[in-house]
Amino acid sequence: MCMAVPSRVVAIDNGMATVEAFGATRTCSLMLLSESVEIGDYLILGVGGGFAQDIMPKETALAALSFMAEVLADGRA
Repeated sequence: MCMAVPSRVVAIDNGMATVEAFGATRTCSLMLLSESVEIGDYLILGVGGGFAQDIMPKETALAALSFMAEVLADGRA
């Protein structure tokens, strides 16, 4: 099973975004998105994390991250 973790954009440079989730950062391409991306947006990355697939609404992203953190803390993963 594959689970997408919403990742917050912390930097953008030349069509690439640096994103953060649970303290880990990675770089992904924005070339597949039709919408413009801004610092602070939340992205869903494709399998392997190399490309952003979608922009997620902030409220939805924060709720998902909160639930994931709770599951990880409880050891129910």
